[in-house]
Order: sequence, then structure tokens, then C-alpha cells
Amino acid sequence: MKVPLLDLKPQYQSLKKELDEAIIKVAESQYFILGPEVKKMEDACAEYLGTKHAIGISSGTDALLLALMALDIQPGDEVIVPTYSFFATAGVVSRLNAVPVLTDCDPVTFNIDVNDFKRKITSKTKAVIPVHLYGQSAEMDEIMEIAKKNNLYVVEDAAQAIGTQYKDGRCVGTIGDIGCFSFFPSKNLGCFGDGGLVTTNDDELAKKIIIKRVHGGEPKYYHKVIGGNFRLDAIQAVVISVKLPHLNSWSKKRRKNAAKYNEQFIAAGLAEETGKTKFDSKNKVLLPKAVYEKLSSTVLNYHIYNQYIIRVEKRDDLREFLTKNEIATEIYYPVPFHLQECFANLNGKKGDFPNSEFAADTSIALPIYPELSDDQIKYVVSKIAEFFKNK
Repeated sequence: MKVPLLDLKPQYQSLKKELDEAIIKVAESQYFILGPEVKKMEDACAEYLGTKHAIGISSGTDALLLALMALDIQPGDEVIVPTYSFFATAGVVSRLNAVPVLTDCDPVTFNIDVNDFKRKITSKTKAVIPVHLYGQSAEMDEIMEIAKKNNLYVVEDAAQAIGTQYKDGRCVGTIGDIGCFSFFPSKNLGCFGDGGLVTTNDDELAKKIIIKRVHGGEPKYYHKVIGGNFRLDAIQAVVISVKLPHLNSWSKKRRKNAAKYNEQFIAAGLAEETGKTKFDSKNKVLLPKAVYEKLSSTVLNYHIYNQYIIRVEKRDDLREFLTKNEIATEIYYPVPFHLQECFANLNGKKGDFPNSEFAADTSIALPIYPELSDDQIKYVVSKIAEFFKNK
């Protein structure tokens, strides 16, 4: 049985008529960049997320970069980021010649370690970028409290978490000063290329972001500030507009698939429960835990499982075994920032961030997309059980 990591074709087929018509409408209009379709998408996203401003951007990476530019992050300023995340989280800081100050991750959620964040604040710290990694919210109450006490901006990296709700029901990306989202095709809400979104409830920040999105021109060709080309294409906007009404049902299916994985792993004797952080004879597979799942009956999207991440010893051997059995996997992320060559100037060394290094060495992502079948999930777990039985 073949099990791809992600298969977007069933999703496209289910929406083919709407998507094709929307794209042809853009082609017929010959209005390709920004314009009414982008505005329509922005309004729909703002309503869905519960935010005052939602601004279409060229990519999730550009959303982060533009957010820091709008906050006037300067060379030498310090921005606190987790060392375990997608590269853009720290890369955008360095691109502005600011300094990424790294923190460890929480051993259960993989999100920023709040205590480590608190320890890393100095007089040069201007902002923090908490990442809602893999589709689960960071601990925003504590982060916001610490940031407020220290006059820090909070830029939420919600690239993998559109629709994820915090424990009080607020959508991530609407809690801090600015939220940043990605519409990369592999995301839970993906377009047909690169695309992103910036959210804020601050009118002045929204105005800055909108101006800087078009090279800082206001009006056109008159520049008081320097921005960049961060504009969103209309084709990407209409794809998101068509898909957005289906997002909650897709998230529900992802949660359902994650629950099935958990049940299967526990039934196979490979794990006792979710959220374990150490390997032993009863926990050969460490399962992800949705930490806010039981806090409120009104919160539905507590974890949208953009990725379903397990941790295993001999991870690379397991991946090779699964590949031979036609099961696709991915490693998010094999090298934390403090061990990346391009960040050698930060003087990081092995052992500095043990939780992040443990995650980097043992984590593996299994297929979790909404259209995944029960038989495919059973097959994946059976092959992982076979791997451990033969070890």
C-alpha cells in the first residue's frame, strides 16, 4: 500500500469546479496582483480569524519579514526566537541585521520554552516570535504578560496554524501585535503557489504594513519609507477564498486522523499515552499531545495537526524502513538554528538546547492530511510495529 505524505489531488477534485471558475475569472479580468479578489480574501480571513486587519502577502516568510519591518526592528536589535522551527523564523531577523536570540522548546508541545524566553531578555531585546509549531498554540498568556512587562513586541508565527484556537477560543495570530500566516501548498490552508497573510488589530501597524507591501509608496511612486515587493497575486487569493469555508472540516478530519494514530499506537503496545517525553520499554513511540484539548468544550481547533509528529529512537533507520514500504515521511527539523552553519556567529554548540536537539534527532512526521484513510493509518502503524519487533 502506498501512503504519500501529502496528496492534494483529492482536495482539488472536490473543489475543482469552484477553483477552475475562480481562476478563469481572474484570467478574464486580467487583474493579477492585489485588487478586488485579494481584498475579498482579506475580508473573509479577517472575519474567520476574528481580527481587525488581515493583509495578503507574497509568502509566509515575507509576512514575518514585513512584520519586523513594520515594527522598525533595527540592526543590532535582539529578537527572541525558538531554535527549533522552520528557518524563516530566525532568517528574517538576520536579514534585517538584527540578532536572533535563541531559546529551547517545550518538550511536549515543541513550542517556545517560556522560562527560557524570560531568561534571554536584555536591554537590547525588542521583540519575540513565538511559533505555533505543527498547528498547536504556544502559551500565549504567559508570553503576552512577559512581553508587556518588558515592552516587547509579539509577532506570532502562525504559518502552520491558521484556524488554531488558544485555550480561550481566540485564534492564534490575533493575540500578539502581529500575526503571520503561510498559504504554501502543503499547509492546512494552501494556495497554488506562494502566499501569506499578516494580521493585526492595530490601525497604525496595518497602515504601515499596507504601505510597505508596495515598496513603501504612498501614493504610488512617492516614498517616505522603504518597503518591498510583498504583494499577493489575485490567483492565490481566489484559491484561498474557495478553500477557506472548508478549513474547519479539514481540521476536524486531521484531528480525527491524529486520534486514530494515537489509538493504534497505544493498542499496538508502542505507547502508553500522549505527551510522554522519554523512551522506555512501554513507550517506544512518543506521541504528540494536544495540551488544551480538555480545557474548554467551546474550543474546537485546539490543535489542527498541520503535521503529526512522533518521536522514536533510530529515527533515520525507521524512515528508511518506511520508505521501502512506500510510506512517505518527513523530518521537521533535523538541525536546530544554533547548530546551523549560517548562524555560527551566535556561538551555539551542541548541548545548549537539549529539548530542541532531542526533537531534531528523534522526530518524524507521518501522513496526516484530511483524505487519509483508516486503512492507510493502520498500515503505517503496523509497519512501525513491525520495525520495532525486528529490532
